[in-house]
Amino acid sequence: MKLLALDTSSAGCSAALWLGSAEAGLAHERFEIAPRGHTRLLMPMVRSLLQEHGLEPADLDVVAFACGPGSFAGLRIATGVVQGLAWGLNIPVISVSSLAAVALDALTQAGAAHGQRVAVAFDARMGEVYWGCYQLLDGAPVLLGKERVCAPAALAMPAAESSAGDVGGAHARADNADWLGAGSGWALSEQMPVAVTSALAALPSIDLVPRAACVARLAAKQFAAGAGVSAEQAQPVYLRDEVTWQKLPGRE
Repeated sequence: MKLLALDTSSAGCSAALWLGSAEAGLAHERFEIAPRGHTRLLMPMVRSLLQEHGLEPADLDVVAFACGPGSFAGLRIATGVVQGLAWGLNIPVISVSSLAAVALDALTQAGAAHGQRVAVAFDARMGEVYWGCYQLLDGAPVLLGKERVCAPAALAMPAAESSAGDVGGAHARADNADWLGAGSGWALSEQMPVAVTSALAALPSIDLVPRAACVARLAAKQFAAGAGVSAEQAQPVYLRDEVTWQKLPGRE
């Protein structure tokens, strides 16, 4: 498998090339924190990765991207590039949640065991956070409930007995205080309910941002399972319709 993954959903800009099977492949990544540099950096990253491994765009089997939630402008950059590549090369697209990518990163860095849960929060501006809760099952984070955007004070953990694919309660927890936390939204923890903050087993990893290497790993598993959409079906996920900027006085 030759899979190209992109992420421009946050201050980070990254591209990754996944080579090999979903189980045994490796991700080769370019990553840089550049809040306003995504357009300038992304395609040079792609060209560098392909050249390093002696590949041409036509050699790719599939392209993937972090589809959101995240920066509206950033999401549109990756979406446009992925659509262009997929259309020109006639290959499918895999969309990966930005929250899920950070969940995988947090679980991997923690050396988490099967069944470990992680709550990911991104600062969504406008007094809100993007929120998603996941559980590590079969080597990948599985969403518990739904991703959402809301005020920090409105957050809640899934019920302790609720686990993805938990038929018969095999992965039920005796308590709800074993969660990992990740993402910039946890910087707003003072505004979160005590029931949420007290569920963490350790301090949250506030500095984690989505990375293309994690997007690639998740996309490789999806592609191996038969997933993929056409270029025109690849769309960003905003979770809300409002833009994250305000008009200046006198501007229309």
